[in-house]
Amino acid sequence: MTDETKRTWAEIDLGAIEHNYRAMRAKLAPGTRFLGVVKANAYGHGAVQVSRLLAGLGCEYLAVACLDEALELRRAGIKLPILILGYTPPQYAVTLAENDVTQAVGSFAVAEALNEALAGTGLTLKVHFKLETGMGRTGFRAYGGTALADAAKAMALPRLEPEGVFTHFCVSDGDEGVRDFTWTQLERFKTGFQAIEAQAGKAFQIHHCTNSGAMIAFPETYMDMVRPGVALYGVYPGTDRGDLDLVPAMSLKSRVAYVEDHQPGDTISYGRTFTVEKPSRIAVLPIGYADGLHRALSNKLTVDIGGQKVRQAGRICMDMCMLDVTGTDVKSGDVAEIFGKVMPAGEVADLAGTIHYELFCAVSPRVPRIYVQ
Repeated sequence: MTDETKRTWAEIDLGAIEHNYRAMRAKLAPGTRFLGVVKANAYGHGAVQVSRLLAGLGCEYLAVACLDEALELRRAGIKLPILILGYTPPQYAVTLAENDVTQAVGSFAVAEALNEALAGTGLTLKVHFKLETGMGRTGFRAYGGTALADAAKAMALPRLEPEGVFTHFCVSDGDEGVRDFTWTQLERFKTGFQAIEAQAGKAFQIHHCTNSGAMIAFPETYMDMVRPGVALYGVYPGTDRGDLDLVPAMSLKSRVAYVEDHQPGDTISYGRTFTVEKPSRIAVLPIGYADGLHRALSNKLTVDIGGQKVRQAGRICMDMCMLDVTGTDVKSGDVAEIFGKVMPAGEVADLAGTIHYELFCAVSPRVPRIYVQ
């Protein structure tokens, strides 16, 4: 036992992340770049540690969601190019440029404001244009309207360096039939960036659109760079596994605190939603929704303790939950796996009515990350 593993912790297998990176890298043609998505603290896995690993493996680019995430990596000494996928207020254009951070741009108004914010500084800002192809979220609309003409006009702004262009697929991880809309998005993307390049009279250096789902099901999308997110951490975004062998990197664990005897009629936790029906042993596990264990899992979750599957009992509390360990040899100090290599995160997410992405991101900062190779 260490100080970090005395209560609850997340074990991060860096060897698994390396395996997943190499498995996806092997699918790429020579010269195709790999962008590692490390936003949201690398999906809860630790952005700095994962970024250092990826840099050592030869990854060419990183992506984050916001300026604070980019600056955290720069302060940690990460030198790789970093793309901010989300919005940054134009008044931070100088900060972006001074830290050599690339900014996604999805409208002429934002591009113009960033350009104006750099006036008189002698600085230029590298940008990637986002095209809206069917996600319905952000970007220059690639079909209909005048957005492509606006994008071509933005290409000429003197203090912006339009290095790349990208889009995001909304159903590439879906089942057969559902994911076919990806072909429509891909065609809109190609037609869109070609129109921009033709009108502007210059080409983007990097064209990218491959998320984790497309990494598995749509090799035709790889282009100049791929941009997998959750697959890097060993999770399939949908039911299709393709030819990728991914290994889960995170295991959420906790250590049994108490084991108490209970009699028929006793009730467990808030709301009295669990009633003991026979003489039972109830264990207390020091993990709750403040650690990221969804309260929606109450009375549904099963955890693994030394190869023994035990049911969670009663409502999950802020800092702890209870387990029915009747008929087992579970004792204080034993380690329980909430999800990970034994208890798949996808199955736990299904019980909570959510997705594994949310389970990873929900693991709170107070839960220490323990890195193993």
